[in-house]
Amino acid sequence: MELCIGNLNFFLYIRKTNNNVMFKLIFKLLGWKVTHFLSNDIKRCVIIVAPHTSNWDFIFGMGAVKVMKLNQRFAIKKEWIRFPFKRLMLALGALPIDRKKEDLHENKSSVDAIAELFEGRNELRMIITPEGTRSKTEKWKSGFYYVALKANVPIALAFINYETKSCGIDKIIYPSGDFKSDMKIIMDFYRNIKGGNPENFSLDTELSS
Repeated sequence: MELCIGNLNFFLYIRKTNNNVMFKLIFKLLGWKVTHFLSNDIKRCVIIVAPHTSNWDFIFGMGAVKVMKLNQRFAIKKEWIRFPFKRLMLALGALPIDRKKEDLHENKSSVDAIAELFEGRNELRMIITPEGTRSKTEKWKSGFYYVALKANVPIALAFINYETKSCGIDKIIYPSGDFKSDMKIIMDFYRNIKGGNPENFSLDTELSS
């Protein structure tokens, strides 16, 4: 069960240029729009975003987030929540995870650590990138699925479609525990969405057929 916690370089880039008005302005001036909004009734969920093939994904993604007024969070190792990165990470919406178990020498899995973040929170919309890289990969990281299953929350499918210049959070999946069947639904959703560099996007070849 692999999990991509976050691409730090891109979050650092966002922080350097972080301005709500700027993101919304670029988003609209370049002709982009939000076509699907997450229901306000869904307070707790795992949000996955694809395709992820370009640095521009974060610019348009952040523009969409500002338009949607979405309070999104992401998980990161607690070691990053210290000087000189602490204020930066917290401002971006970071939630630190601690994988150490109090009574054992072994560490928790990333899935367990992130799922625990949902405990005691009435609202948490956690963003996880299933591809984990801008380069082409034919194997998606599956941790997001097991986080949602363990935390008993839905998976919201977010997209950045360069062909239609549209972003949004559309389909909602409630994980059933049948990993392959649920992932087939997710793969079908992203099948015809075009990334900024389409040649760098691939569905999970083992789960999409």
